[in-house]
Amino acid sequence: MRTAGWTPHDYGAVTLLRAADGGAYPNGNSLLIRGSAGTLLVDPALAVADSAPRLAVDAVFVSHAHEDHLVALDTFAAPVHVHEADLSAVRDIDVLLAGYGLPAPAAEEFGGRLVDEFRVRSRPDAVGVADGHRFDLGDRTVSVVHLPGHTAGHSGLLVEPDGFFYVADIDLSSFGPFYGDVGSSLAGFERSIETCAGIEARWYGTFHHKGVIEGAEEFRARLRAYRAVMERRDAALADFLAEPRTLAEVVDRRFVYRPHVDGPYVETVEARTAEQHIARLVRLGAVAEVEPGRFRAVAR
Repeated sequence: MRTAGWTPHDYGAVTLLRAADGGAYPNGNSLLIRGSAGTLLVDPALAVADSAPRLAVDAVFVSHAHEDHLVALDTFAAPVHVHEADLSAVRDIDVLLAGYGLPAPAAEEFGGRLVDEFRVRSRPDAVGVADGHRFDLGDRTVSVVHLPGHTAGHSGLLVEPDGFFYVADIDLSSFGPFYGDVGSSLAGFERSIETCAGIEARWYGTFHHKGVIEGAEEFRARLRAYRAVMERRDAALADFLAEPRTLAEVVDRRFVYRPHVDGPYVETVEARTAEQHIARLVRLGAVAEVEPGRFRAVAR
């Protein structure tokens, strides 16, 4: 497990706690948002976990219920907030673990990692918030923007008047959008990308990799490239289904992870992603179920 230090980068009243490794998983880039009446910490990550006792914050916001955003939450006495659709997973670690949809042996292994490596604990006192909820920090307001797809409750934050829009795990990486959990949604992710494209800001922040992008034009260009990964998955899957294939064969083909990647989550994520793409291609008439459990592209 990599842990790294962090360096602060200021964007108006927003400070990005930039991880030394750039925020690559399992790490990430947390935020501190300071106003005249309070300070909000966003997505405590491994890079800041050891700093938690000396970070003076009045509230914590978790963009969604994934382990790398929940690190050492029990070290904060401040109230913890999350979108209501992910609230149960933050309140109860067993609900969080079930949301990954892992088979029993893999779930047991990953459950150990949640506790030992990410220091995740149940937070039964966590508070659920809705889309549009505003944190009043005095001279700053921080508005919750619901961006489902990655998880059901995945949300960003718009900080005003600074014009900083935090998009969390819409991370603009070449890996592309992730929607492989039980509560994930390909269609929801597409809608969230459209929501992001419509928000004007000066700075756009991600939890992983990119950090901060300046300017709406640059952000939207990167967002289009990010969305194109979904389209490439559709096209590659349709090509693979030139011959009838089962879901198991699609999973073995690896449309999300490269062949060398190993982990307890790989097959589950591949299956959930493939199921959603196949369902969409069937709705569009591009793929047909030729017999129970076997799919083939429709000749045009």
